[in-house]
Amino acid sequence: MPKTQINVRLDDDIVERLDALARKTGRTKTFYAVEAIHQLLEDREDYFLAKDSLEAFEASGEDMLTLEDIEWGSESS
Repeated sequence: MPKTQINVRLDDDIVERLDALARKTGRTKTFYAVEAIHQLLEDREDYFLAKDSLEAFEASGEDMLTLEDIEWGSESS
């Protein structure tokens, strides 16, 4: 897959922390920037998936289950 370069302006304190982490780990600043973007995208996508699912459930008019309604299987002693 082709890669695209973007430019990002960061505060000096973020750059210093990123530089320090890169030096300590032997990874590049780019590696950590890409990892951070991946994580942010996954978190945001999960959030909106959950939000959309909740809105669809609420619009369906179905009853919500409580923890007491769930059968967890047989109890062992």
